[in-house]
Amino acid sequence: VQLQASGGGLVQAGGSLRLSCVVSGSTLGINAIGWYRQAPGKQRELVARITSGGSTDYADSVKGRFTISRDNAKNTVYLQMNSLKPEDTAVYYCKRYIGGYWGQGTQVTVSS
Repeated sequence: VQLQASGGGLVQAGGSLRLSCVVSGSTLGINAIGWYRQAPGKQRELVARITSGGSTDYADSVKGRFTISRDNAKNTVYLQMNSLKPEDTAVYYCKRYIGGYWGQGTQVTVSS
């Protein structure tokens, strides 16, 4: 099973980015996926997660700004990030909970 995260980049504060996490090599489909982030010198933290049934959960710091969604036909989970802030700067990782597989991370940098 492989997870390929993409979509990061450099954006000004207030801007938007959409991250994608493509799951391949799985006979179980995407299943439940979480997006995490890790800023320099900080622990990795949960940003948002989505269950196989589509239920979602968000960190308080991103509620109302980020939206996680899934496209089962494309084996892809998205993280739409709006109203980005400098404190959102981090490497973002996706994780499939069954099997504990991680993607390689994609850098998000928000300039003030």
